[in-house]
Amino acid sequence: MNTLLLLFFALPVATIILSVVLLKILKCPCLVAATFFAIYLVLTYAVVGSDFLILAIVYTILSYITAIIARAICKIITKINNCNDCNSCSNNQFQTTNTGAQAQFTVTTNQTNPVLLLGNRNNTERRQNCCFCRRR
Repeated sequence: MNTLLLLFFALPVATIILSVVLLKILKCPCLVAATFFAIYLVLTYAVVGSDFLILAIVYTILSYITAIIARAICKIITKINNCNDCNSCSNNQFQTTNTGAQAQFTVTTNQTNPVLLLGNRNNTERRQNCCFCRRR
């Protein structure tokens, strides 16, 4: 009974937790999966036996999927944090708009290098972009 708990509960949970930790260190899901495969391959032939090879492959796939999901969640959290910082930088956006007969140009000075936007819109609407996520 203890072996079944180890194989079907403890090792998968440990694989999931350590996959997230290794992803933060290695920053590559393929390297995380390769590391787990190497560890489980050594365990297969040194400790458990060749019957464990199927579970080693399953745990490697679990590690890879966990690393991909964790990386996607980290990217989503980073985007959310960057877009939440837009409110703090909106005070630094200064725009000067000069319109001619047909051309319009906008100079944005919220960065170290000013940005010049050229367009031929006749309306007087001005769009201000967010500093980090370029949300309008």
